[in-house]
Amino acid sequence: MSGGSVGTVAPRRLRGPGRSRRVLVAVLSVVVVLVAGLGLYTLASQQTATLVIYTYASLFGGTDCGATNWSTVFGAFETAHDVHIDVECPAGTLASTLLAQQNAPGADLVIGLDELTAPEADAHHLLIPYAPPELANVSPTLVSELSPDDAVVPYEWGYLGIDYNSSFSAQTQGAVDHATFPEFVQNASWARQLLVEDPSVDITGEEFLVWEIEYYEHVLHQDWQSFWATVLPEMQAWPPAPDWGTAFGEFTSPTDNPQLVVSYTTDPAYAAANGQAGQYNSTVSWWNGTAYGWRTIYGVGIVAGSHHLSLDEQFEDWFLGGTVQNLIPLNEWEYPANETVGLPSVYAAAVDPSTITPLNADTTPSQVATNLTSWVDQWLTLATGSG
Repeated sequence: MSGGSVGTVAPRRLRGPGRSRRVLVAVLSVVVVLVAGLGLYTLASQQTATLVIYTYASLFGGTDCGATNWSTVFGAFETAHDVHIDVECPAGTLASTLLAQQNAPGADLVIGLDELTAPEADAHHLLIPYAPPELANVSPTLVSELSPDDAVVPYEWGYLGIDYNSSFSAQTQGAVDHATFPEFVQNASWARQLLVEDPSVDITGEEFLVWEIEYYEHVLHQDWQSFWATVLPEMQAWPPAPDWGTAFGEFTSPTDNPQLVVSYTTDPAYAAANGQAGQYNSTVSWWNGTAYGWRTIYGVGIVAGSHHLSLDEQFEDWFLGGTVQNLIPLNEWEYPANETVGLPSVYAAAVDPSTITPLNADTTPSQVATNLTSWVDQWLTLATGSG
């Protein structure tokens, strides 16, 4: 699971020998140039290549763009391929960073483009399509919903959820277990306890916005803005959070916390694994006995302009293989894209994804790329009361 990244983009390191500008006597210049050229060639050939990877700070349980198990995640590949990996977490969304650097790319690979930002990056030709052999073990539906041309390939997926604590479930006599979006409109007490992420700066917030839009337009056949027009004014105590980590931290705070938060349906599994089974649960958006949800899909892609294409492709091969995929359930708390990888027993506490009807099929990736900026702008207008 991921939110908007934090940190700053470090300038790309330039690695390579310098050039001598010394003027020599003509009779010696040829010999010196030949020897110097040989020396430069030897030095260059001995240098370890560096792959720069852009990702989000919370990848594999990281904080501040790092995690204790990142050496396991990236170290095995470094050793096997005699390469150095430089991981950076740019501010804002990954797609916006790649677009800003389009004429001077700062990365070779990007990890964490989702079903909303991948189409955006692909539409601007910021990525190089590649189909790893392990895609044979990945659902074609995930591939088509993320990036049909393989510019970004799935490594994990899940569903957004609205987490609620046991107290709120009791207050609603269990009604929140099968919540509908209109119930947040009809009940101010529900809206006041709901913490969302700001879609103008956070990926999870963008995904929730699209989930709500698809639900209103394709299930209820109503104007999606009516939800926000009523709910946003009630969110005075818990205004939209700048990122998922902040929102989830406030929700799980022991005191003075909101009772609902936009997060992921696997969170009950996380709670069970951390000795908090039953303290909070998760739901999607119901209507007439059917559970509707938004499927989140995260992928890895090769940045256009990379000078390490072969290594990039090998990295994608490795990232979809068992070494990395087995780490996803208990670190990313999502489902591994590789269907040959099993799930730990705590996932029995999560909302069964097979019971959820995905809303993704109603909007193609290209339509998302076309409409996303306008949707966010309209949300900002509602949130700020401008316009």
